[in-house]
Amino acid sequence: MNRLTLSPRAACALWALAAAAAGAAESPQLVLDRIPPVPEALRQSAEPYLNMAGVQFMGWHPQRREMLIATRDAGENATHLHVLSAPGAAPRALTRGSEPVYSGVFHPVTGQQVLFSQDKGGNEVYQLGRVHSEAPNPVPILLTDGASRHTGPKWSRDGRLVAFLSPKRNGRDSDLYIMDPVRPQEARMLAQLEGGGWSIADWSPQNEALVLLEYVSINESYLHLVDAGTGRRSAITPRGGQKIARGGARFGSDLATLYYTADADSDFLQLFKLDLKTATASALTPELGWDVEDFEVSPDGRTIALVVNEDGFGRLQLLDTATGKLRVPPGLPRGIITNPQWRADGMELGFGLQAADSPGDAYSYNTATGRLERWIQSGLGGLDVKSFIHPTLEKVKSFDGRTIPMLVYLPDARKFGDPAQRPVVVSIHGGPESQSRPGFLRQHNYLLNELGIALVYPNVRGSSGYGRRFLLLDNGLLRGNVFADMDAVLNWIFQHDRLDGERVAVMGGSYGGFMALGCMVHFNSFLRCGVDVVGISNFVTFLNNTEAYRRDLRRVEYGDERDPKTREFLQSLSPLQNVAQISRPLLVVQGANDPRVPATESEQMVKALRAQGNEVWYLLARDEGHGFRKKGNADRQFLATIQFLKQHLLDDPPPPRKPPTPPASP
Repeated sequence: MNRLTLSPRAACALWALAAAAAGAAESPQLVLDRIPPVPEALRQSAEPYLNMAGVQFMGWHPQRREMLIATRDAGENATHLHVLSAPGAAPRALTRGSEPVYSGVFHPVTGQQVLFSQDKGGNEVYQLGRVHSEAPNPVPILLTDGASRHTGPKWSRDGRLVAFLSPKRNGRDSDLYIMDPVRPQEARMLAQLEGGGWSIADWSPQNEALVLLEYVSINESYLHLVDAGTGRRSAITPRGGQKIARGGARFGSDLATLYYTADADSDFLQLFKLDLKTATASALTPELGWDVEDFEVSPDGRTIALVVNEDGFGRLQLLDTATGKLRVPPGLPRGIITNPQWRADGMELGFGLQAADSPGDAYSYNTATGRLERWIQSGLGGLDVKSFIHPTLEKVKSFDGRTIPMLVYLPDARKFGDPAQRPVVVSIHGGPESQSRPGFLRQHNYLLNELGIALVYPNVRGSSGYGRRFLLLDNGLLRGNVFADMDAVLNWIFQHDRLDGERVAVMGGSYGGFMALGCMVHFNSFLRCGVDVVGISNFVTFLNNTEAYRRDLRRVEYGDERDPKTREFLQSLSPLQNVAQISRPLLVVQGANDPRVPATESEQMVKALRAQGNEVWYLLARDEGHGFRKKGNADRQFLATIQFLKQHLLDDPPPPRKPPTPPASP
């Protein structure tokens, strides 16, 4: 295995000493290795972009017209739960502290308790807690052991029990547990499960059963019914035949009806209705031609709110279960819609909405009156909402004729008209089964508005949102073809009359970090520099060192490194094995507690590049995991990114280069 001889802890200690000696460390939790101090002028110019705070809609109070949201208060370092008593009301905080809260849901009957999950330092060892929603000074109560991982908490419909998943039995398999949150010490395993890809979809209306989703891969998943009393499990969708992807599942008004999404007999996820008594399933949305990415059934079962992913935009539609007719609520802003939830009255739908000019707002829509209300507007740091640039959707053809979609953000030509051609940052999403979507760019708006850098977000093969066939084009030994897609993207940039092909940088996080590193290998002569955030540098060491509960899930996507042929291919594809082909500067960002892509992936890349004389900036956060979630850390990461791009993308003279040439297809 290609690993450093120093342990992560020892390396952190040495780098911290070096940074402290250089006077560079602004926070004791950050290691700034060869990263210069931030000039005060830069900090001041970036300040408005660092103070933007989005809002996440979490759900409705069951008895009152109140919302539960997650946001970050001014001066706070982390996202926490708040209650909104009415549209426009000031948020009332339920949780506080330095660690962000990841989920929250009201007690389904009284609303007096809120169940939430939280980890420490980004380690994803989630703990469950509850807090009284009406207390003047709420004090959270820990419900779990503080040591094992607990995920997917879901109240029973009567609020007596909470179901959750945990691999505490062996560290690998996510078993199903239930507990009374008033007596959490009596929590018990309800069903022993195999694998780490389980999630709890729903409780039945009378609390007698739960439906579980077993995720095997992005194109294969199964539904199971579990008796809430005995733990007996039965397959709703048995194995055998065609592999089918299934999404979230919801019961109808009784135990006999189940709604779920699946791509059976389709290239896209459709909404299905299943009669559990007869095992008969029928497609309710066969003509949409896009993925149904989320849905929620109204309390009376008469209406289903659907969110359809149309070329990256989230489109809300309402399905009448009696007639099968769909309608689109008028007047909704165009963007990404998240977490649709019905109020108990069955008339009002709440949801989150993020767009190019909003980091996230909470909305409600009344299906009877047609009234749309924004309950709270995100903080924009004092910036004018009109200053945020909306993307254009562009498409290029790859080597095999496949269409590769891209979101392109061009700086204001009136502000940056000379020179006409602007430098470019190409940002590649992670997953790999994710999708670049037209949401809010957050701090990256600074690159557009203040530095005049154009932003290009490609969705290479393997991205979700474009159908099953496109999703599977990068699996296993086909993965190298993603760089042929990137060749098409880079050549499009090279030929664009408003983009400067002499000044192009690439960045990405997680799998996108691997893509950024891979582009540095394949297109070294074309690129000026790169930014790698918690990226995979070697697939073999990554698969060996990622947490056990997710290892087999990743093997399905990337290939099993225990097979000699697959191992050889993964090694050949890994940037660490091709480090000699990289000569451009690199910024590497990593969380020390990352359970997905361990810090060793970044460390070994930094070491190998520096050994051959490359310039590498390295930013490590001791209190973060898979990406920086705390404001102070995220701010410093972005300031370092600005410094790096200003020096190596904007200020450096152009190095000798040539247009990109595609790598050989495997």
